Amino acid sequence: MPASPLAIPDYRRFWLSRCLSVFAVTGVVVVLGYQIYDVARGTYGMSMRAAAFQLGLLGLVQFLPQILLAPVAGVVADRFDRRNIAMLFTALDALVVAALALVTWYDWRSLPVLFALAGLHGAARSFIGPAQSSIAPNIVPAGLMPRAIAIGAMAWQIGSIGGPSLAGVLYAFGPALPYALGGSLLMIAAISMAAIRPVPPPPGNAGAHPLRQISEGLIHVWRDRFLFGCVTLDLFAVLLGGATALLPVYARDILTWQGHPVGAYGLGIMRAMPSFGATVVGLIIAYQPIARDVGARMLQAVAVFGLATVGFGLSRHIVLSLVLLAILGAADMVSVFIRNTLVQLHTPDGLRGRVSAISGLAISASNELGEMESGLAAALLGATGAVVFGGIGAVVVTVIWTLGFPELRRVRTFSNRYAD
Repeated sequence: MPASPLAIPDYRRFWLSRCLSVFAVTGVVVVLGYQIYDVARGTYGMSMRAAAFQLGLLGLVQFLPQILLAPVAGVVADRFDRRNIAMLFTALDALVVAALALVTWYDWRSLPVLFALAGLHGAARSFIGPAQSSIAPNIVPAGLMPRAIAIGAMAWQIGSIGGPSLAGVLYAFGPALPYALGGSLLMIAAISMAAIRPVPPPPGNAGAHPLRQISEGLIHVWRDRFLFGCVTLDLFAVLLGGATALLPVYARDILTWQGHPVGAYGLGIMRAMPSFGATVVGLIIAYQPIARDVGARMLQAVAVFGLATVGFGLSRHIVLSLVLLAILGAADMVSVFIRNTLVQLHTPDGLRGRVSAISGLAISASNELGEMESGLAAALLGATGAVVFGGIGAVVVTVIWTLGFPELRRVRTFSNRYAD
């Protein structure tokens, strides 16, 4: 067995594709959210609360295609070469981002156009997620999977640091530049994915009826209380605790530096700080993976995530806000690493695409619907009230799931999910 997943050429190509894809997408999401908020405030003359509600609609517009397509995307990932699916839809996403670059360059920006392209972006990502998430177990030995997931999560976090930061800087020089860079990186990511050896679909899936395959994935998650608890914990905790959706409000109208709003550049740094904290923790985990009491640590990490969210909502000092965002990201990294490792290792390969689609749908629901919830809460409570309310809600969810799903807190190791 290789000493590290990075010793496997196909995994290196997979890692590069994932890192570039995340780098591009996180930068695009930051700029798109800032554009929509700025257009709503400037072009349409909306108030802060009304413009914040548009950020909630952005989350809804990106989520609706995913909830409609996720079951189909999971079946596709289990019936066809997962590498080809990830490559094709990454290339299609690059075209959507290129369209955003043209719309911005020629100043055709309007809320309907931006929302339409955001919806297409969400549709492409709904197919990329299940296929991409299911590839690693096919190219990495099972004994290296915890480390492979930790290193893969680092790819996500590295991209999430560089993407928003660079996008914020480029936006200051030209609003179309972040989109041009993002489209280019997505095309390179598609090419890197194409260089991986073929990943044939699991045997036995080709002849099954698609509707039956969809139901098999849903039934498997529903009947496995442990798996159901993992998926729903992330869904409700991040759904309530998603402070990042309102970062454009904080950047434009709340947080200042030397008497001036931190603006798009500050927004890029704020969006990068959760990933910075997550990357630091990811490096530690990659060197020394979490091996004991993984269930309890996952629950503790979600609680820390909620408390850091509350602190960020109340903070008015930019440095303190950045530190709290880093803590938030570090806690999320621990939770994501443990959950993803358990789900991948304890899901049969023939169901992995469909289970990944359901898990990805829960993540999308928590992120995009979390943005919708944050927008609605901000319209009613203001940005600060919405963030604080969401953080408290994440802590409450953790307590409820700790009591309602004892399977989660009893997990000791990755190899044996239940305590002795």
